[in-house]
Amino acid sequence: MFESAELGHTIDKERYAQDEPELRHALLTAQYELVKRGEFPVVILIGGVDGAGKGETLNLLNEWMDPRHIQTNAMRPMGEDKFQDRPPMWRFWRVLPPKGRIAIFVGSWYSQPLIKRVYGELKTAKLGQSIDEILRFERMLTDEGTLLLKFWLHLSRKGQAKRFKSLAKKKKTAWRVSDTDWKHLEMYDKFQSVAEHLLRETSTAEAPWLVVEGADERYRSLTIGKSILEAIRKRLDNPTRPTRIARTPPRIQPLDGLSILDRLDLTQSVGKADYEDQLALEQGRLNMITRQKGFEKRSVVAAFEGCDAAGKGGAIRRVTQALDARKYDVIPIAAPTDEEKARPYLWRFWRHIPEKGRIAIFDRSWYGRVLVERIEKYCGEPDWGRAYGEINDFEAQLVKNDTVVVKFWLQISKEEQLRRFKEREEIAFKQHKITSEDWRNREKWDDYNVAVCEMIDRCSTQVAPWTLVEANDKYFARLKVIRTIADALEAAI
Repeated sequence: MFESAELGHTIDKERYAQDEPELRHALLTAQYELVKRGEFPVVILIGGVDGAGKGETLNLLNEWMDPRHIQTNAMRPMGEDKFQDRPPMWRFWRVLPPKGRIAIFVGSWYSQPLIKRVYGELKTAKLGQSIDEILRFERMLTDEGTLLLKFWLHLSRKGQAKRFKSLAKKKKTAWRVSDTDWKHLEMYDKFQSVAEHLLRETSTAEAPWLVVEGADERYRSLTIGKSILEAIRKRLDNPTRPTRIARTPPRIQPLDGLSILDRLDLTQSVGKADYEDQLALEQGRLNMITRQKGFEKRSVVAAFEGCDAAGKGGAIRRVTQALDARKYDVIPIAAPTDEEKARPYLWRFWRHIPEKGRIAIFDRSWYGRVLVERIEKYCGEPDWGRAYGEINDFEAQLVKNDTVVVKFWLQISKEEQLRRFKEREEIAFKQHKITSEDWRNREKWDDYNVAVCEMIDRCSTQVAPWTLVEANDKYFARLKVIRTIADALEAAI
């Protein structure tokens, strides 16, 4: 795979002096058009052999283009930064660029699997899992419109040794060669074997790897610069992207019309006196669990969804009453802002993932993609169709990082919803809770029921199951929610 990058490619000074000004002008022109149109983001990965010019390439791109519109991300190895207690992909999600901007990564989601595999800390099966996770992540980025460019800068073993010696013998550059670099030179064959496997498995039609010989600085610079220009220019000049196909099979509608929501017993209730006694007990139990030492090694993500007027807010308040205010955040999810629309839809949820020892409570969640966005046609079927798998992957990453994920769907009958709507209109301090949007959504009750059932079927997994809450009686619903969270935490700790 690296043979063509060991041929001794060179560019003479005369040709470089001729091509560089024209390339820089064209890159700047394309960049400013990208910024002005704001139609898609660009993510550039610069990986490769130590000494092949990754840092120089990063600096060059910031010199050739306008650095005000470039995000530079030099990612440190996992475990060496303050974000190590969150899922590994969190630190990449949080710095994804908005539409119209370019982000350059030196050190990316490939670095950790590569290093761990070379050092024997990652077995073949685990490496395969990491590759699958990378492919799903990159596929989501490209499906969401990101232009993803991946460059691997290569040097032969002889070329790397020559580069290190050249740097080490000069005082002003000796600091650039570390003991780790020399150690990795001795492990060259192992690094190349693992790198070749990674590149081969992750070079896709949507995001292929370009292997560039790094020995000659002028050849390297022009090759990468022209490749970036061509890719951006092609997308700008041909904005219509191929039609995307939903990656989910059609749902089989039950012939008898019976759904999982129909099976819920909405008549369940609890008397006020019993409710107050049980609520105090369950809140005390939840509070004590979060005080245990083992809780500091866990985090909690609680997602609340449900019919309009089903009592999500009331249930959340009873949960937070039991918690130390310093340990939780409630994140209300409304229509996405312009900042959020400019990035993949999961970005605004990834950014709120809590660190260990904390709880994040989402009032509405990432399931909006397969509910309101689907019903209101804010996105097409290819988008909400693939979202089931993306959401399952997102939640699996959380659980893998010792996050307890609890998800609640609060269900009420259509008759009970009507009663609550009218009550909200009549009682002054509740009028802010009812809007014309609520009445409009009620007209699509059956459409939402179909979407909810499909959401539950596709996204109630073993690691992150849905809890369906019978919510016609608010007392019963609140107790079930608190009890479920406490049970899940007890099982985890």
